[in-house]
Amino acid sequence: MLLFRLFGWWFKLKGWRTAESIPPSVKKCVVIAAPHTSNWDFVYSLGCAYLTGTRLRYLAKKELFRFPLGAVMRATGGMSVERSRSTKLVDYIIQLFRNTDELRLMIPAEGTRKRVERWKTGFYHVALGAGVPVYLGYLDYKNKVAGFGKEVIMTGDREKDAAVIRDFYKDKHAKIPELFNLDAIRFDEVGK
Repeated sequence: MLLFRLFGWWFKLKGWRTAESIPPSVKKCVVIAAPHTSNWDFVYSLGCAYLTGTRLRYLAKKELFRFPLGAVMRATGGMSVERSRSTKLVDYIIQLFRNTDELRLMIPAEGTRKRVERWKTGFYHVALGAGVPVYLGYLDYKNKVAGFGKEVIMTGDREKDAAVIRDFYKDKHAKIPELFNLDAIRFDEVGK
């Protein structure tokens, strides 16, 4: 698709390189998209996915699916999310994983480009509920490298799982560093 080629071209033009990819044998997984501090994260993430041959779906706020961006969002694998009310999205996505043969779903765990004090835990509950691994997708702006990190199996031990994720992202540099809060990666409260 032309859009993906354009994202890949821009990615390379700006001097970025790809690192780890999700093995083709992995048909189902949740992919964390972090750090997420800029609109450019979308472009570079899709460029990386295209160049590594990783076919992804992703969650984005429903407001982005209006004209003129709506067609781009849908064509590139976007799934609209209603953030203003409870929609049982976690349960829906778990069912989606159970009812499909292939789904690699990228979720911006911070939920916004602004600094947050706590990550959204929907990805965590989806991975546990659907029994799928989590890949730690990243954009490192300092080194201009992007990839899909290591596979992590969520254990249900919230402190241990959060520590593994925090440790991975500690040397990843956001476009706007002051907006990426490592201390926000914690699952000590129930929530989706």
